[in-house]
Amino acid sequence: MGCSVTTQAGDSAGAGDAGSGGRVAAIGPVTLGAEQRAELVRRSGAVAGRLGAAGVTMVALCWIDNSGIARVKSIPLGRLERAAGWGVGMSPVFDVFLVNDDITTSKYIGGPDGDLRLVPDLDRIAVLAGQPGWALAPVDRYTQEGRRYAGCQRSFARRMTGEALEHGLTARVSFEIEWALGMEDDGRFVPACAGPAYGMTRVIELSDYGREVVGALERQGIVVEQFHPEYAAGQLEVSVATSDPVGAADESVLVRQTIRAVSARFGFQVSFAPSVVAGSVGNGGHVHLSIWRDGKNVLAGGPGRHGLTSDGEAFAGGILASLPALTAVGAPSVASYLRLVPSHWAGAYQCWGQENREAALRLVTGSSGEHDVRANLEVKCFDLAANPYLVVGSLIAAGLDGLRSGATLPPETSGDPVGIAAGDLADPDARRLPQSLAEAAGHLERSAVLRGAMGEPLFEAFLAVRKAETELFSGVSPDDIVARTRWRW
Repeated sequence: MGCSVTTQAGDSAGAGDAGSGGRVAAIGPVTLGAEQRAELVRRSGAVAGRLGAAGVTMVALCWIDNSGIARVKSIPLGRLERAAGWGVGMSPVFDVFLVNDDITTSKYIGGPDGDLRLVPDLDRIAVLAGQPGWALAPVDRYTQEGRRYAGCQRSFARRMTGEALEHGLTARVSFEIEWALGMEDDGRFVPACAGPAYGMTRVIELSDYGREVVGALERQGIVVEQFHPEYAAGQLEVSVATSDPVGAADESVLVRQTIRAVSARFGFQVSFAPSVVAGSVGNGGHVHLSIWRDGKNVLAGGPGRHGLTSDGEAFAGGILASLPALTAVGAPSVASYLRLVPSHWAGAYQCWGQENREAALRLVTGSSGEHDVRANLEVKCFDLAANPYLVVGSLIAAGLDGLRSGATLPPETSGDPVGIAAGDLADPDARRLPQSLAEAAGHLERSAVLRGAMGEPLFEAFLAVRKAETELFSGVSPDDIVARTRWRW
């Protein structure tokens, strides 16, 4: 039982293909000087022409805040040239918005002062198949002086991708997307289908809907690996091909917004929340990550356990060691800890294992004969309340720390760690991950690795939101937590 039994997605996530129709997120300028602005304005003309030919009249400029909420400002297509060169204004206070739209503050960010510029990534603008006439553009955020904003999560992901490249490493990433489809009736979630878990009945019940979701994604250039029913009531999952870290985060956002738009056209509501019904299996946001050096997958072909190379083991060891702090990044909501429970395939224990779906870090080796392209790490304890840019950046930071320190992996865990915790097996390395947001935030606050990687402004703002959301839901029952967060993601 659990919230994910994907195997094909896990295998394909290690592939060294381009994914996403071959698109790779550009690095982008560190500063926007006159030369950089002129180049962006020049390029925007061709992009606007392509969008106009596709019937686009509006462009949504989208970023993800520290509560995992997709925030947006929209412009008419005719304003794309101006936005490409000079950006669109937005207050930095959104970095301290809570999941319910309350506002906190932090050491460096907060309050009514200041302004930022949202600059669309022209290479990643997508015509939205689920919203005729619209396109979606991920943005990088700059100061009014043209410098990259220290609190920009997407820039953090870019920077960590660059640091990996400095070590001779490239990463391939994909996110599993799980969602619950249905409606709300008097505070209760009513699923859109009645068929059994993983059952063909659900596919028949939602045949037109499923076909349209996949079709819309493919029309946007996304390579869909799988679409299938999941375990919980009304729960579905889609898995897509890998991309570079920033591109994978962009696609995680694009996939979810497409699913949301298609669902609305069918009269459904959609929830990507970690917990949709208290006490039931929730939605995961598992991350698949493979690491490559000189065109070779460092998670395969080596002399270590299951073919790990020394670099592959060190990278994995760094992630495993930082998992308690990483949990605050990848499972960042109070609702996350209603999902992150043992024996639900949620990865509630800080351990690793080959193809072990109860371990927080699963080594996916793939089938015989394709280990070299399919081997990857699956981080199972994460969910879709997370900001995907922070997720990929933080995972790379932890892995690089393991590489620098020569980290090794402890003995692997076989079977359900609950048995270990109960004393059935002697394995002190299988420790329970944080059981509350407050506990996870404490680990994060003490993490020199993640603080140093994010930088103080971003780290302090993210931590302030975690602490404020902990206080916001203090003493609130699981049912009420779910009711107040079900439709926020």
